[in-house]
Amino acid sequence: MPRATWNGAVLAESNDTIVVEGNHYFPRSSLNPALFAESSRRTRCPWKGMASYYDLVVDGQVNPAAAWYYPDPKPAAVDIEDRVAFWRGVRVE
Repeated sequence: MPRATWNGAVLAESNDTIVVEGNHYFPRSSLNPALFAESSRRTRCPWKGMASYYDLVVDGQVNPAAAWYYPDPKPAAVDIEDRVAFWRGVRVE
């Protein structure tokens, strides 16, 4: 089962991930919400749309904008709606 971890904490775990461009997108329902804080960071992907980010907060340490999601993806990316992916040192195994 794919699992996302950072700083010794399990951020998300699910058998229902979707892999896009090498990134596992986890269902929002699989997240440990206590470890996520909204980030002000936003970026735009030409085919997926506008991405929003979360900071990860584990044991007082913050990994800024280390998780992202598309709140309103473009039609080509509708499969990743309500899903979250990771980078910046987050391990997905």
